[in-house]
Amino acid sequence: MLSTLAAGAAAVPVLAACSAPSSHDGAGTSSAPTSLGSTPGKAVTLNVLDVAGNLALTKPMIEAFKSAHPEVVSHVTYSTGTAPQLASKVQAQQQAGNVQIHLVLTGTDGLAAGIQKGLWYGLKPYYDTFFPGLMANYQPGAASMASLAQDQGIELVWYPSGPLLEYDPAKVPTPPATTDALLDWAKANGGKFQYARPANSGPGRTFLMGLPYLLGDSDPTDPTNGWSKTWAYLTELNKHVDSYPAGTSAVMKNLAAGTVHMIASTTGWYINPRALGTVPPGMKVAKFSSFTWVSDAQYGVIPKGVSTDELTAVLRLLAWMLTPEQQAFAYDEGYFYPGPAVKDVPLSKAPASSQNVMSKFGEPEFDGWIKQFPIKNSLPATAQVTAFDLWDRRIGSTK
Repeated sequence: MLSTLAAGAAAVPVLAACSAPSSHDGAGTSSAPTSLGSTPGKAVTLNVLDVAGNLALTKPMIEAFKSAHPEVVSHVTYSTGTAPQLASKVQAQQQAGNVQIHLVLTGTDGLAAGIQKGLWYGLKPYYDTFFPGLMANYQPGAASMASLAQDQGIELVWYPSGPLLEYDPAKVPTPPATTDALLDWAKANGGKFQYARPANSGPGRTFLMGLPYLLGDSDPTDPTNGWSKTWAYLTELNKHVDSYPAGTSAVMKNLAAGTVHMIASTTGWYINPRALGTVPPGMKVAKFSSFTWVSDAQYGVIPKGVSTDELTAVLRLLAWMLTPEQQAFAYDEGYFYPGPAVKDVPLSKAPASSQNVMSKFGEPEFDGWIKQFPIKNSLPATAQVTAFDLWDRRIGSTK
């Protein structure tokens, strides 16, 4: 089990599989070491870049690892950025031969951009050593989303996401239950519906990727040839949307301020801003009557060019983060509800603070909806980048 490895790997030297990543597995031409010991030659400082808000879920796991394994990690620095800027930032360091980012915490957006440009190490050669039973350890929905990493990242957290509608009940007594009703509402309430740019927003991209299922498009996995209804719908909706903020936080602040009355949301983005006080607790959430979840996940990826010691330390850390004990921290304050990617991590195992948040700010119907309605993956890397580009050109560029 992963928990056994994370606890005991320091004691027993191990070897990874004998073949390194290559251009044939999508990892580019830079080769990772063919074998790794279980512990770096000396404790390392790890520089972690978060472009997904993931540290809200995983920083306690990282800090716990540093405390438990000072022989592996002596210090951790944290920085944040945005997904659209990630690929160019990493690529610049790689071209300069000076990779200072050792671990990137990213959603599917940054993951996809890096896969497309060949920025991440292929990790499959290290599965048996550091992640035995990896796929069997995941929840079914999380196991499906793990495939999007194309063996170039380790899925750390998972949730069914949305698309959901969050609204001010004082301004929206009856929320729309269909896409037609949403469009009618937007027409009657110009500028009062909003979502953020999909390339840098979980709710934004979930709304974008959920519409093909809601509208009955010909191929929800093909934004170029299979989304005719979706692009037509978004074009019409666009006439009644004033702006598309660069990130979700701005949308939440607009809802709180009353600038907008209804927004695209997700399970986590409904719970967490209310728990933090960013959004008034009285805001409500609704789903569409004919509904398909589009799930989301966040990953740990390792840029090509990190040293062998740094690679070893990051792999040890990622294995630790997938143990049930550490995964319980992923409930956090509801940001990625439920959050844990692995099996057998009920809310009862979460810290008391997380349980209190769910008691006060959770939505009791979420668990039933998750069980009741089908769950589909986010788009794979290339299709996701294509969808973002098409949205930017067809919709976002008009505002």
